Amino acid sequence: MSNNQTKSGKVPMGQKIAFGLGMLANQMFPAALGIFMVVLIQNYEFPTWMWGILFFLPRIFDSITDPIMGFISDNTKSIWGRRRQYVLLGALIMGISFSLLWQMYIIDGVSYNFTYFLIWSLIFYLGLTIFSVPYVAMGYEMSDDFHERTNIMATAQWIGQWAWVIAPWFWVVMYDDNWFGTTTETTRSLGIWVGVVFAVLAMVPAFFIKSKSTKDDDSLTPLTLKTIGGSLKEIIENFKEAFKIEQFRKLCFSTFLIYNAFNVVAGFSFFIVVYYLFNGDAGAAGLWPTLLGSIGALSTTFLVIPIVAKLSRTIGKKKAFMVSQGISVLGYVMLWFLFVPGKPYLFLFALPFFSFGIGSLFTLMMSMTSDVIDIDELNTGKRREGVFGAIYWWMVKFGFAIAGLLTGAIMTLVGFVPDTVNTDASITGIRLFYSGLPILGTLGAMLIMRGYNLTEERSLEISAELSKRKQLKNAPKTSSGYGAGNLTSLANNIVLKEYQGVDFSNLSEAEITNLFSKTLNNGLRGLCFSPYTDGQDANDVLSELQISRRMDIIKPYTTSIRSFSCTNGNELIPQIAKQKGLKTLVGAWIGKDKKRNEKEIEGLIRLAKTGSVDIAAVGNEVLLRGDLSEIEIIAYISRVKKELEGLNIPVCYVDTYYEYSKRPNLVAASDIILTNCYPFWEGASIEDSLFQLRQIHAITQKIANGKEIIITETGWPSQGETVQKANPTKLNAMKYFIETQEWAQKENITLFHFSSFDESWKVKIEGELGARWGIWDKDEKMKYY
Repeated sequence: MSNNQTKSGKVPMGQKIAFGLGMLANQMFPAALGIFMVVLIQNYEFPTWMWGILFFLPRIFDSITDPIMGFISDNTKSIWGRRRQYVLLGALIMGISFSLLWQMYIIDGVSYNFTYFLIWSLIFYLGLTIFSVPYVAMGYEMSDDFHERTNIMATAQWIGQWAWVIAPWFWVVMYDDNWFGTTTETTRSLGIWVGVVFAVLAMVPAFFIKSKSTKDDDSLTPLTLKTIGGSLKEIIENFKEAFKIEQFRKLCFSTFLIYNAFNVVAGFSFFIVVYYLFNGDAGAAGLWPTLLGSIGALSTTFLVIPIVAKLSRTIGKKKAFMVSQGISVLGYVMLWFLFVPGKPYLFLFALPFFSFGIGSLFTLMMSMTSDVIDIDELNTGKRREGVFGAIYWWMVKFGFAIAGLLTGAIMTLVGFVPDTVNTDASITGIRLFYSGLPILGTLGAMLIMRGYNLTEERSLEISAELSKRKQLKNAPKTSSGYGAGNLTSLANNIVLKEYQGVDFSNLSEAEITNLFSKTLNNGLRGLCFSPYTDGQDANDVLSELQISRRMDIIKPYTTSIRSFSCTNGNELIPQIAKQKGLKTLVGAWIGKDKKRNEKEIEGLIRLAKTGSVDIAAVGNEVLLRGDLSEIEIIAYISRVKKELEGLNIPVCYVDTYYEYSKRPNLVAASDIILTNCYPFWEGASIEDSLFQLRQIHAITQKIANGKEIIITETGWPSQGETVQKANPTKLNAMKYFIETQEWAQKENITLFHFSSFDESWKVKIEGELGARWGIWDKDEKMKYY
């Protein structure tokens, strides 16, 4: 789970309220901005094209900076955690810039005011990014309980909705000279009040939501100018990875359609009330434009959010979403018929129905995004609230920017011009878009969400698996993936001869890539074969076609392959390899399941007797996992040896060097010492990795009693979490491959590189690191050039 603040189960109400006050500020600033911007046209005489640009450019800037801020927030090492300091800084920038944004004077002219407003808008949106991305991530982190997440978001949205209750009343104040003077004078004063008051509220989560120190968290990427600049590539990869999750795509696209269809026409509310209901007389319209927004927000606050939260608990989040949006479609239809000149009160009856659309959207979608982040952690082993929050809100903000342009475009299309006499056709056009566009957007979103399948049951399964992983992470390690500490204790008396490895210091990435290609083309002595294609796992039966296809890909580059099982189609691997002229190291997968063990042993013996096996491996890391005893393993080895007597096939066992170091009887029982060696899992930096591999080999030599040693697995992942100083990147994977192959060639050591293809099925077991060891990716494409 999160490095910052991960609370299981219920969250205290005080924490929810603190988060909710941040939401009030998060919603008030854009709400007030939308209200205040009317004066740009009405009073400062900006043309509609300028208005559209001022909507568009700052929001595009905002959408670009969001993902960068997500990367920074997710990887911040600090005694205050990953989020709080940015929430505080962003709140200060928002408050100051919003206050200054409205300090314009008509006398300065349209061009000057346009430039002034644009500059301060960009600064304001920068502050909004610095605040909102880590703030939203805070909410995702607050609980891992399926329903409590909805309660947190419902509380936050309930408090945040008061922004939309309050904001419409700014229209009343702005156009009443008794408050602060003229409309422009009032806007200047209100801008300062809103900026100061809601900046203070925005700071509340920074002070009152607890977080854990990440100062010593080595899993985070160091934040330097180089890494932040280089993060753009990682951000692009994060986007790709996030959008591979079908459920997340559905959330993003549905939100885009609903929220931004609404925002395209939201600005028309004022004009429909004034120009359709009151024939263009703003004075006669009085409070009705304000009531349209305020009563709608009150309906959301006291009716929609409580109902949606209850629906979510009783019928599930997806069904609650579908019901809520269906009600909102009815509300948009009612608004068409209940806007009646002379009877403005009629539209109030439609507002509770209309409010279910936007009112339910973020309550449910933010809760569902938290659930999707669990899927990402299950798939990759990483907790990326900041990244997912940034991507989700990037979709919202990018669409909001487009909405600003479309608003002006629609007004131009229908021939509507504010502050003039408009034709019936132009007013009807505005009304058609006001009801029709949100209906289309909502129906499109409902169609997309129809296939959303992340149920409460599945979410609980994912949470249980993540909890299990966390327990395993803190438990004694039972995989060759966790050897740290063994090397230090065993290498005390090991003295290595001088060896000069490859000097990468003066080589560019392109040169290293070329060297990798040359090394691969020179050929390998051994390569671990990965047979499972994307969507398969170790329980699936392999086909001859997929094995043959993958074998054809690797055949030009290796003389031997290693397989791991003799059942479920794996028995075809050595047979096909032999047909293609490759040598084989064939493994029988041995574990706790004694019935399966029998099938595996019989399969290995059968393959060996038919000439498909050059080296027979009875089990892989069985002792390390604790599945069987040493005596049981030796019994299996002896049985296979007896069956293959006279065939001149070495019979062995595979495990880590440190398991062999304490088991002389196992060494004696094995014809060849087969060992898995991973400096990466020892936590070695790429610079020290070859030295550590040489140490491991020397330790194994010391205990092998003169027997041949084969390194049956070694490699370096191209992506995933860091392990102490071991950083998984494509560049480091190429360096390790080049160094180890050159060393093995010079020292005449047989080494099987792990692995041939990325294995996406391992993500659910070992996280992203387990799936990224291949020379070729899961789609069988070369990863490195």
